[in-house]
Amino acid sequence: EVQLQASGGGLVQPGGSLRLSCAASGFAFSDYPGSWFRQAPGKGVEWVTTINKDASRINEADFVEGRFTISRDNAKAMMYLQLNSLQPEDTAVYFCVMAATRGQGTLVTVSS
Repeated sequence: EVQLQASGGGLVQPGGSLRLSCAASGFAFSDYPGSWFRQAPGKGVEWVTTINKDASRINEADFVEGRFTISRDNAKAMMYLQLNSLQPEDTAVYFCVMAATRGQGTLVTVSS
């Protein structure tokens, strides 16, 4: 069974940072690209960033503006999202997607 579990969310002040993790199991992790998406309260799902299988290529949404960094550790079947310079508009549930599976998300709240 394919399983993805995001963690690392929480409450942070504007300008702060968080590191999200996505733990994967049940499939050949290194054979798949991975993505992070988010969904803000009352809004639709928004793509954030994607990393290819060997981490040689990364694509990101325009709103990222270099503030977020995706990475992966194929040996550990883990994917990460470093969030820097967070702003209130970044408040959302963040979730990882791999192997056509959406994982359980983690809530990031940016507020003073």
